[in-house]
Amino acid sequence: MPPPITHPFPPIFNAQSRVLILGSFPSPASRANFYYGHPQNRFWKTLSELFNCKPPAPDPESKRNFILERNLALWDVLHSCEINGADDSTIRNPVPNKFQPILAKSQICAIFTNGKKATELFQKLCAKEAGQNSIYLPSTSPANRAGQGKPEFMQLWGQIISIF
Repeated sequence: MPPPITHPFPPIFNAQSRVLILGSFPSPASRANFYYGHPQNRFWKTLSELFNCKPPAPDPESKRNFILERNLALWDVLHSCEINGADDSTIRNPVPNKFQPILAKSQICAIFTNGKKATELFQKLCAKEAGQNSIYLPSTSPANRAGQGKPEFMQLWGQIISIF
């Protein structure tokens, strides 16, 4: 097993953030760039479809602004873990992030988790500390291509809009 890796990015949020979206842990492509940095990950395209706008430019600042302008917040469930590549099924020794500091400084009223592993980890390691459960969303990862073509994919992601 590789050595533990610490999450490279701080959370993205501000006082107006109403929805927190969490992945499990950044992939190698994301760690080298920014959240959801793999070019085939549908995260940014999915959000732009939901909000009926153009996707952000690929640079981190444009993506950060995209999140904040829509009163969203973005982070991951885990602070650190051992993981092989981007394979969530290999996660070992997970250390969760703490969510109360973000929740106390924002208007977050719903937490969504991007994918089954993020949902499982949040429910097991974070829900009690956060004071709420997360809402499952199907993964935007390239590994979930089949699931992204189903009508329920956008229907489930559309729950985010219902918060506003």
